[in-house]
Amino acid sequence: MMKLIDTFPTNELNGLQYRVGRVFPFGATLIEDDCVNFSVFSKEASGCTLVLYHRGEREPFAEIPFPEEFRIGNVYSMMVFGIEIESMEYGYRFDGIYDPERGLRFDKTRVLLDPYAKSVSGQSVWGHGPAHGDAFPHRGQIIREDYDWEGDKPLEVPLRDLTIYEMHVRGFTQDPSSGVKYRGTYAGIVEKIPYLKSLGINCIELMPVFSFDELEYSRDKNRQKLFNYWGYSTLCFFAPKAGYAAAGPFGMEADEFKRLVKKLHENGISIILDVVFNHTAEGNEYGPTISYKGIDNRTYYLLTPEGGYNDFSGCGNTMNCNNAVVRNHILDCLRYWVSSYHIDGFRFDLASILTRDKNGRPMMSPPLIDTLAHDAVLGSTILIAEAWDAGGLYQVGSFPSWHRWSEWNGKYRDCARRFIKGDAGCAPELLQRIAGSQDLYPKRGPAASINFITCHDGFTLYDLVSYNNKHNEANCEDNRDGSNDNDSWNCGTEGETNDPDILALRMRQIRNFYTLLLLSRGVPMLLAGDEFANTQHGNNNAYCQDNETSWLNWDQLEKGRDLFTYVQTLLALRAAHPVLRAPDFDSAINSTGFPELSFHSLTPWEVDTNAPALSFAVLYAEDHVKYKTEKDTFLYVLINAHWEEHTFTLPQLPKGQKWHLVCDSKGITFPAGKETPLLICHQFTLGPRESAVLISR
Repeated sequence: MMKLIDTFPTNELNGLQYRVGRVFPFGATLIEDDCVNFSVFSKEASGCTLVLYHRGEREPFAEIPFPEEFRIGNVYSMMVFGIEIESMEYGYRFDGIYDPERGLRFDKTRVLLDPYAKSVSGQSVWGHGPAHGDAFPHRGQIIREDYDWEGDKPLEVPLRDLTIYEMHVRGFTQDPSSGVKYRGTYAGIVEKIPYLKSLGINCIELMPVFSFDELEYSRDKNRQKLFNYWGYSTLCFFAPKAGYAAAGPFGMEADEFKRLVKKLHENGISIILDVVFNHTAEGNEYGPTISYKGIDNRTYYLLTPEGGYNDFSGCGNTMNCNNAVVRNHILDCLRYWVSSYHIDGFRFDLASILTRDKNGRPMMSPPLIDTLAHDAVLGSTILIAEAWDAGGLYQVGSFPSWHRWSEWNGKYRDCARRFIKGDAGCAPELLQRIAGSQDLYPKRGPAASINFITCHDGFTLYDLVSYNNKHNEANCEDNRDGSNDNDSWNCGTEGETNDPDILALRMRQIRNFYTLLLLSRGVPMLLAGDEFANTQHGNNNAYCQDNETSWLNWDQLEKGRDLFTYVQTLLALRAAHPVLRAPDFDSAINSTGFPELSFHSLTPWEVDTNAPALSFAVLYAEDHVKYKTEKDTFLYVLINAHWEEHTFTLPQLPKGQKWHLVCDSKGITFPAGKETPLLICHQFTLGPRESAVLISR
């Protein structure tokens, strides 16, 4: 086969042939079966050496310095021939000035991980450290980009039509009760796809899957090992976590992850990744040097005048996200995951950090956020911001969006929690949240609001109604960690109880939360396991708990079957009625003769939306012309957060229609089309702390 001129070797070192490489793309790219192009950036290094290892061996088999003519601008590139990629690992040494007070940390004795590595060796089995145990435990590996997608591509389902289900890859199926063959893995999630479909989920959001070290800061306390379980401490942004793959020990984690994506898409389920660009695993000046610190510290991190690390993440360092090089690095990463892994969207952890300039000040038009919003490859990709950071910057409702970014709506969470607990003063705000938070997103539409009650960070939904206080003693931080502001209520007893009245109240409260969440405008997000009352026994910061505390106990599914059915019913209702997923804030009178969305007190059409209240109702009038449904449909959602019973007078329906019960928070549910008609058609009574949903038939 004829070789191109630029793929002929020109140099040789100890039997390895090489030549000047191609600047783009960055990283290690397979050119031919035994030819790899290496390209890496460093602005301030005085030299760079490519270091090659046989897999698992402590010492390298070759070190090739980049000749000066192999550097163009600030990029070193080299093409190496005769490499067996299946058994090769690599890294770089960078030479330069070591002067930490000036932010320079070059040390040619260290071998560093390629920031663009597509696979990272050393921890292919969860909980096991690198076998070679040397000072360079995280090595780059090369993968073949030859996965057969069989015509798959990102689904591009409109965000407003999604219901997001947040899960931890390992925790979702690691417990033996999950019943899957490949517990705690990407393959294990594939085995649970029928479950997700039966529940009515059409989008999963995975907690971090970029390569991280679960043994980072691991410690043994009280005869139990604590881990970096959540993974919010990235080693490499381009490589999937090998320890989450059943095929990880065979170097097949990329293919296993791609198969998960393909199987999800085959079943109409989108996938969003929780990504952490605000900081890395290198920590502050006392943390390890793994990659960025030794490659170009002053480019990649926000530094103090004394050479220390600004910490707006709470994790030791802050990435310099609006530096042009770092901005392109993040863009390259997201493009790679969309094009090579067919990812549908991203949720950005502590996204407000991404709006800070090199001095840490928030920017009105941050270049990174702008770039991601307008990028061609990401044109249909979902972008969700956690619109706050650990440095006190809170941007819910004001995150720069360019009409592309949505936000985790922390105000929805806080308001809903306080109201269901019994805070009447929250009612005026809650009505805004139910209607899609137009006060926060007037020009973006309801889909800008990701509504949630619980997420990985905090109490589970069952614990929210079972504990007044956090119980994080197992984290061995004297219960200092985790939030103290939970807006929770234990319903009368802290923690587990056998009191039937308290247990019944807790389940009503959980259903009340679901009634609000799934029948609000905006995009609902559920925490995995909440649908069957999963508990973490009061731990609201289980970041280090790789055990039964964080693993879903699937035995609870049968015990919580009634709750599961309730959630299933509401999700089916949401899917069947596009008025609940409206693209705009329309509340005008439509062809049904009713406003599309209206609020009511115990008496229809009489409500003071600015007054405190513990009882109200929401009427949705679905216009069959606008939404292309078979007929006009009316939904009436009744909420009573009061500790007393209340009777609602119901709105009069058009002639020939009657109100039917879909579900109520005591646990009664009816499948679509089989809802029971009300015996008394003009009123409905809710007991203390109850909710119900009616539909016209």
